[in-house]
Amino acid sequence: MYLWIKAFHVMAVIAWMAGMLYLPRLFVYHCDAPKGSIQSETFKIMERRLLKAIINPAMVVTWVLGLYMIWDGGWYASGWLHAKVALVLILSGVHGVYVRRLKEFAADKNTRPAKYYRILNEVPTVLMIGIVILVIVKPF
Repeated sequence: MYLWIKAFHVMAVIAWMAGMLYLPRLFVYHCDAPKGSIQSETFKIMERRLLKAIINPAMVVTWVLGLYMIWDGGWYASGWLHAKVALVLILSGVHGVYVRRLKEFAADKNTRPAKYYRILNEVPTVLMIGIVILVIVKPF
């Protein structure tokens, strides 16, 4: 059963990361849309649906299955796992930042430039690199 759980965990991670990389790109383009325009309203719908239908469920499944694997595999004493969990907690915090930014866009209250979202878009990639290295290499 462990390998099935692991397979679904990896699928959830892929879905979560896809959303975490796509949502800030939508924010970049949303910055250029005039408030109240058809384009802006379309971005609001796309952003909300991406968050509610893909990113949020994928994050929950990732956490639930990941915690199960930690327990079932007896990994809780591993140093690499502690570092990985720390990075996943940071990624979850970035997820929370995305939620706040989405609410700002939804209320037409975004004050940040597109450059901010371009930079924010890189954070999940950097975290993912660290997480994958820790999981595959298990350096400590």
